[in-house]
Parts: sequence; structure tokens; C-alpha cells
Amino acid sequence: MNNAREALIVEALGELAVLLDRAEAVVPALDAAAKAAEQASAGLAAQAGALDASVANLMGNAKAQAIRHVARRTDELARTAGEAQTRSMKAAAQQLFREELLPAFQRLARSLDDRDRQHRWRSWWVHAATAAAASAITWCIAACALPSH
Repeated sequence: MNNAREALIVEALGELAVLLDRAEAVVPALDAAAKAAEQASAGLAAQAGALDASVANLMGNAKAQAIRHVARRTDELARTAGEAQTRSMKAAAQQLFREELLPAFQRLARSLDDRDRQHRWRSWWVHAATAAAASAITWCIAACALPSH
């Protein structure tokens, strides 16, 4: 039984040696994998930096476009509001003229027409009276100054 035991020990030691050889062979592969992982990590970090710069550039462009859009819309709205305000003020001025000033001007025009008609008659009466007075004075002078036959 000793021999069987020794044979098992020798066989176990042989298998252990094979396992140790395999473990030693795995170490360089693990080292290579670790280095590859580190290189990949460094590459990803560099790409992340480039991605950050690219995203920042994209955000800057988006911000600039948004600002231009807001400015353009603001200008459009200001122009539209200005035009609407101008139309509103024009309509209000026309309504004010129609409702307030036009009736006052019409009353004034009627009053001036009435006064003009009265003044024309008064003027005609003054001229007629002046002509009659001049004729009467001329007749008196002629009657007094000329010898009667």
C-alpha cells in the first residue's frame, strides 16, 4: 500500500507541476491582458476628451443658433407689433377725427355759412342805403343849388 500511496503522491505531484506550469503560462497572458486593458482605458480617455470637446463645440453651435433664432423671432415680433401699433393708432386717429373733430368742423362751417349769409344781406342793405342816401343828397344839392324856373 505504500507503493500505491507513493504512486498517487507522485501522480498528484505531476499534476501539480502541470498546474503550476499552466499558472505560470497564464501570468504573461494576464499581464498582456492588463496592459491591453490599460491601453484601451487610455484610448477611451483620449476619445472621451475628444468627445467632450466635440460635445462642447456642438453645444456652442446649438447655443449660437438658438440665440440667432431668438433674435430673429424677437425682431419679427417687434416689427409685427410696431406695425400693429401703427395700424391701431391710425384707426384710433381716424375714429377720433370722424367722431370728435368732423362734427365740430361741420358745426363751425354751418355757423360760418349762416354768418356769411347774414353778412351778405347786411352788406347789401348797407350798399343800398348808401346809394339811396347819396341819391337823396345829390337831389337835395341839385334842387337847392340849381335855380328854379
